[in-house]
Amino acid sequence: MTLAPDELARRIGSGLLSFPVTHFREDLSFDEAAYREHVAHLGQYEVGGLFAAGGTGEFFSLTPAEVEQVTAAAVDAAPEGTPILAPAGYGTRTAIELAQAAERAGAEGILLFPPYLTEAGQDGLADHVEAVCKATRLGVVVYSRANAVYAPQTLERLAESCPNLVGYKDGRGDIEAMTRIYARLGERFTYIGGLPTAEMFALPYLELGVTTYSSAIFNFLPEFALDFYTAVRERRHDTVLSHLREFVLPYTEIRNREAGYAVSIVKAGLTAVGRTAGPVRPPLTDLTEAELAELTALVGKLPKAA
Repeated sequence: MTLAPDELARRIGSGLLSFPVTHFREDLSFDEAAYREHVAHLGQYEVGGLFAAGGTGEFFSLTPAEVEQVTAAAVDAAPEGTPILAPAGYGTRTAIELAQAAERAGAEGILLFPPYLTEAGQDGLADHVEAVCKATRLGVVVYSRANAVYAPQTLERLAESCPNLVGYKDGRGDIEAMTRIYARLGERFTYIGGLPTAEMFALPYLELGVTTYSSAIFNFLPEFALDFYTAVRERRHDTVLSHLREFVLPYTEIRNREAGYAVSIVKAGLTAVGRTAGPVRPPLTDLTEAELAELTALVGKLPKAA
């Protein structure tokens, strides 16, 4: 049974979130069997939800039909009780079609990505979100980044007009903006940290009402990612700083070497732990062999229990 929007909001705000990578064969076709196995593997851990075909899942490289196929596979493969959210994006009409496809596929919620390419004013962005929310009964999380930066007053308008808009995912890292949004809207939304390698920002964002974040690292180091998340929620600063020093900071140094590596390095991480997910699709590029070896060595230094 599909979760009511308010229950979805509670669930995703109560635990770590992650975006499973989308598995491709060498010819770049979708490897559904491998993807299903990966989602089932991740679903064994205690998570607030998994986002199928999201940014780390290369939403931008998937056709609408593939998005529905990936979402349906995730819904079917995830253990019972693991919420699956699906993406919607591009132009408003396409976003509506993707949201309705997510319903058909059995998803519990929608992550609404920024509109494709064009900039828009606040009224246009609000109209876009309202149209998608009215087209689905699922709970919707809006993703603020790039050309879709939502002002506090716009979010207040949307909170009033869209009862099923339940979440705000921040992909910008603007502390002042987050402070203004939380001060204005309080607990009306579930707030999600959505910057690349969200662990870097998790502790300061917790003080702003951002109780959860999406961990790409969870794809290949689930125990480490969950331990990090628990340390953040318990405000164990020493543990957080230790994990940052031993893995997250050197990991981000590799990530920062090439545009698009925020996704590519996650697939490389799976290769490093023996759970290969195949290549990334263009326009992304895979890590070099030297960078993969560097990442593999970094992973190998972690304690086995983590």
